[in-house]
Amino acid sequence: MQPVAILFPPIVFNNQFSEIHMYFLGIDIGTSSVKVSIVEASSQRKVCSAQYPAEEAPIISPQPNWAEQDPRDWWAYFKQALSKANASGLYDPKQITAIGIAYQMHGLVVVDKDQQVLRNAIIWCDSRAVELGNAAFEEMGKAFNLQHHLNSPGNFTASKLAWVKANEPEIYQKIDKIMLPGDFIAMKLSGTISTSISALSEGIFWDFQRNELSTALLDYYGFDANLIPTILPVFAEHGQIKQTVADELGLSAAVTINYKAGDQPNNALSLNVLQPGEVAATAGTSGVIYGVSDKLIADRESRVNTFAHVNYRKDEVRTGVLLCINGTGIMNSWGRKLLGKELSYDQINTLAAASPIGSKGLQVIPFGNGAERMLNNQLVGASISAIDLNRHETADILRAIQEGIAFAFRYGLDIMRKNGLYPQMIRAGNANLFLSPVFRDSFVGATNVPVEVYDHDGSVGAAMGAGIGSGYYADFREAFQSLKPVYTVEPNHVDQYEENYQQWKEILVNKIKAK
Repeated sequence: MQPVAILFPPIVFNNQFSEIHMYFLGIDIGTSSVKVSIVEASSQRKVCSAQYPAEEAPIISPQPNWAEQDPRDWWAYFKQALSKANASGLYDPKQITAIGIAYQMHGLVVVDKDQQVLRNAIIWCDSRAVELGNAAFEEMGKAFNLQHHLNSPGNFTASKLAWVKANEPEIYQKIDKIMLPGDFIAMKLSGTISTSISALSEGIFWDFQRNELSTALLDYYGFDANLIPTILPVFAEHGQIKQTVADELGLSAAVTINYKAGDQPNNALSLNVLQPGEVAATAGTSGVIYGVSDKLIADRESRVNTFAHVNYRKDEVRTGVLLCINGTGIMNSWGRKLLGKELSYDQINTLAAASPIGSKGLQVIPFGNGAERMLNNQLVGASISAIDLNRHETADILRAIQEGIAFAFRYGLDIMRKNGLYPQMIRAGNANLFLSPVFRDSFVGATNVPVEVYDHDGSVGAAMGAGIGSGYYADFREAFQSLKPVYTVEPNHVDQYEENYQQWKEILVNKIKAK
């Protein structure tokens, strides 16, 4: 397909490169790091990836169950990651034509009229606003919230903003615009602030019944609608890079930002999960199962959440039903720090595989990273049960951690099944916990659903989103025509995993009852 000429900047040559290429830059603003990928447009081939920092970025926790990050750190990490990629010599940065951005969902970034950050971002796993969201759910009416917002306001972005309004009024008065983490990076690149229906829905700002910004929620919390940025489609021009930024980053000043989406809708896009019945999973710092529906699904207890998917339209409903588990990869990371800090994750996975299925009776509850939505926003905490000091070794604990995370996915998937989603196949990227054979086998054994694993990740998905949003690809089919699974994991030892899961579930239920 020939690109539309007016959408792309002129190609710049230097002595290092002899062929004309067009590239898309994908940026993934994660909790642990910022990753960038460069994708060659015509071949859809990932040319280069880089991330920064190498170890997990810090989460600031000034109070129990609070979680913050400085947005300016994300910008600094992005520049470092792009600098590493540019230094690879595998492409000409001047031939990058479009940028796509994926980002950790539900965070709150606030800036003043000069686009200066007013406070740290309150990120997704922060639990300070739970009670405010629960009160809104009750006082606005549960039925109203589920019908119009498809969710409880819960611990989402709108409730985080309400917390700032109630507890930091001097900061609230200075706010010119609120945004999500990806919007902040787009603002730093272009000076433009925008949002989308998908983004607003993840903050519980969108009224699905009226197909407009939720005036009921704004009125309840006392928010001025002017705090909301300009609403644009997900696949659209969200700004052109500033000349000063282009010069600093080594890019052409004609580059445009053509796509922004939360990390889970974007992960689904990267795996070509776009149509009803298709399902994606991730297991990074948090864990997610994300299924696409053509219905406005609302869980009565808001344990799983429904947002507008990247291809949602008012005349063609495409929603993403999201199960989020805060305590997944971060639990695995905690185990490594405690038991094998000098070991790589590959070595940790090898060590875990030395323990048999069931981890010799050890059970790990991994919910130690804030309030869990699927547990009705309770703070259950993490725990290790049935330790036998004469039998259990490091390998058993590491395996029990990965099995416990897999059992958490099974618990959540059962909630999704009660809401009408019955996946026959789950797609996942070849990254994070899905790199571990123990976790993969535990996941498919516990859920009894096969998993197709793809060599795609969020930053590649963001780059492909940029190609779609810029108009280079005619449609989704063309954008993902080369996407093929690396391998498929089929369920095995299902009876063993089921027995261990039921024991795990009994421990969890007892912990919940004790709260």
